[in-house]
Amino acid sequence: MKLPIEVRATQALPLGMTPAAFLRDYWQKRPLLIRGALADWTVPIAPEDLAGLACEDAALSRLIQHDVKRDRWSVRSGPFDEKDFAKLPRTHWTLLVQDVDKWDADIAQLLERFRFLPRWRVDDVMISYAVDGGGVGAHVDQYDVFLVQGLGKRHWKISDDPDAPTAFRDDVELKLLAQFEPTHDFMLEPGDVLYLPPGVPHDGVAVGDCMTLSVGMRAPAVSELLADLVDTVAEPLTEDDRYGDADLAEPADPHEIDAAAFARARHALAALRDLDDAALDAWFGRFITRYRSAQTPQPPAKPVTAAQLDAAIDKGGGVARYPWARTAWAQAGDGATLYTAGHAYTSSLAFARLVCERREIDASALAALDARDRAALLALVNDGNHVMTRPRRSR
Repeated sequence: MKLPIEVRATQALPLGMTPAAFLRDYWQKRPLLIRGALADWTVPIAPEDLAGLACEDAALSRLIQHDVKRDRWSVRSGPFDEKDFAKLPRTHWTLLVQDVDKWDADIAQLLERFRFLPRWRVDDVMISYAVDGGGVGAHVDQYDVFLVQGLGKRHWKISDDPDAPTAFRDDVELKLLAQFEPTHDFMLEPGDVLYLPPGVPHDGVAVGDCMTLSVGMRAPAVSELLADLVDTVAEPLTEDDRYGDADLAEPADPHEIDAAAFARARHALAALRDLDDAALDAWFGRFITRYRSAQTPQPPAKPVTAAQLDAAIDKGGGVARYPWARTAWAQAGDGATLYTAGHAYTSSLAFARLVCERREIDASALAALDARDRAALLALVNDGNHVMTRPRRSR
């Protein structure tokens, strides 16, 4: 039976099917358009606010323009100035801003609609604001993405041909496809969601002014995983850790790498060869919660003491997670290892879940923590992954 490429959501089935059916039949396998998947959701950010965010020094933003007559594309990176937007033409440009979920807690709430996926797999929510004809050209992504139509309409063309050409144009900065032959096209309206697995060629063009939110997944390349693992293993080694051959015997041929030399090389790499599952798991938890951009948590100028933390909690103070601090947890005996921004903390399961679920934790929840979890909280604060907040004043 051929599976449909388009379904309609219901209140009971916002994916148009059960999450189990979606994961079984579509996830990383085939595209799916879900009509009305977010029909009850309203975009909490206006285009002018997105433009204002693109003017921030720390925001990751780009302006993409398309000269249709000459088929030329131009790309500029932010931060931008208000005057930059005033100079833009009436059509065929797009503003892209990444990591909007880190800047805006209301946008971050959109991720609650994707709880059927591991949260640590989510990379960010990128927002595209485009005027009529605006887009970024035909391209492919090497990760899963959910394209949420927020405002206006966007015309999407995709190809589910497994043999579709993937060569890029060599005359533009963007990685645009040299050839694109769509097999399906859709007009998305507010609330519609288009899911695309990795490697699916697609092209979206604004019909009038529109805003699209891209919920992108994190999918590190195997080469990236290996490189980071090797760096992690090599970090504690010093210049004194070297290949050695104190057992060297006179060679029959000085140009031969004999069996003994190969054995010594394998011995020199013992730190990598002898990694057990526990060590690999610990490395991966740290790796996958490190953020890809330069936005890293900053420890407090002066370390917070346990007494200071206790006093702040007793006075009704809470903590807030640094927006760019990615979190995840793994079972560890009767407790958990909490991974946050590349750090590992020993805690209870309840505390690990609390940290991962809430951006802010109030004093009442903190007051109930036992000694182990308070130690983990103190470490989170001193690593800059959480900051203490003052008690909220009652009106």
